[in-house]
Amino acid sequence: MSRRPHRLFAAAAALASLTFASTGAAQTSQAAAEPRAATATADTQPARPPVYGYEVVARYPHDPTAFTQGLEFHDGDLLESTGRSPSSIRRVRLEDGVVLQKRDLDRQFFGEGLTAVDDRLITLTWQGGHGFVWDLDDLEPAGTFSYSGEGWGLTHDDTRVILSDGGPHLRFLDPVTLAQTGSVPVTFMGRPLTRLNELEFIEGEVFANIWQTDFIVRIDPATGVVTGVIDLSGLLPDPVDDPADEVLNGIAWDAAGKRLFVTGKNWPTLFEIRLTDPE
Repeated sequence: MSRRPHRLFAAAAALASLTFASTGAAQTSQAAAEPRAATATADTQPARPPVYGYEVVARYPHDPTAFTQGLEFHDGDLLESTGRSPSSIRRVRLEDGVVLQKRDLDRQFFGEGLTAVDDRLITLTWQGGHGFVWDLDDLEPAGTFSYSGEGWGLTHDDTRVILSDGGPHLRFLDPVTLAQTGSVPVTFMGRPLTRLNELEFIEGEVFANIWQTDFIVRIDPATGVVTGVIDLSGLLPDPVDDPADEVLNGIAWDAAGKRLFVTGKNWPTLFEIRLTDPE
């Protein structure tokens, strides 16, 4: 399914008009903040990033009870973290959605993003600054770590773990100690962009779901500038029970096969998609 030109312009306009204020409520069913007109004038505003459409390549079953918070492709399977109670981490077979391994978090924790680094699986929780380290082979507990603020999304490049916390920035962590080493502000057309949720590092860029929207943004991690927008409107054809909660969230990249997978919270389907050029 490709997007029409008017959808491309509408997607960019919708992102540009958002009030990018931190909501502090990534996992509640509260409505998103009301839009507010942009303050920058046309002659001072940076150029609008290209807006990409998509085509569906394949569909795979996805556990409709999985409130997806983090997603990653690893050694042919999917690694997934879920929120709500009990939150969980799991290894999922791509082809049929069967959960091969699963470990529940203590009910006091609300699970968030995850990423696999070497032989470790690193996961976040929403509030309280409590992170977990797991053995990648058997999902046995292997340690904990702390961070300030909230935890939303997690990914990594060759040298850093990259964290989103709902604010207008990406935070960088040492991959061994998991201590913060730096950050970069994230901007869309010169304005701070918040609600960065699930993250995936893809060929030099950070792809990020924008919570409670149908958009994924592509971010240059060196500058924090949004270099492109992916409009996934209409991807899930059937209505969901709770549009404020059961939203697009989950990006996984198969680097060897050059395959891009996306899903959402409590969605019954995981999609392999191919991006189409802006029209």
